[in-house]
Amino acid sequence: MLAASASAYADYALAGFLVVVGLFLAWALFKLGTVLTRTASFIRSSEREVMPVINKAGGTVDRVNHQLDKLDTATDSAVDAVVAADEAVRSVSFAVKKPVQKIVGATAGASHGIATLRAKRSLKSAMASAKEASQRREDDFDEELKQARGQTSAGHVTPLSTPPPASGDGPAAA
Repeated sequence: MLAASASAYADYALAGFLVVVGLFLAWALFKLGTVLTRTASFIRSSEREVMPVINKAGGTVDRVNHQLDKLDTATDSAVDAVVAADEAVRSVSFAVKKPVQKIVGATAGASHGIATLRAKRSLKSAMASAKEASQRREDDFDEELKQARGQTSAGHVTPLSTPPPASGDGPAAA
């Protein structure tokens, strides 16, 4: 009977242990359920508060994109206006260049012709000197225009020289 009673005590101890484990698991699952309920509630409230902010941000981005599209159109119009102005200035300068060049040559030729006529008293020498001075001044005028545009006589663009910054100026002095 003693052996049967030891086996019965072991069964009672095991049953008690399983009851305690069951109660502990029930308590842990109850706590886990409350945590999950709070988490679900937090997610729902966050969703209610964050979704309008996201919608407003999306609307703001759409409005900014719309304004950028308008700005793109405005910059295209400005570029077109600058190109048109550049073409107009080039056309006017091309149209004015030849008459001005001829007037400059004629005045230089007349000046040299009169000076030669006074010095040599020969109309033929005066005319030759006037023609030569006129052509030379027209060529010089053309070269001056090319230099003013930054081109050499061969038509190549020459870089504009920039003086080095004075001491105390520029990024090296900072």
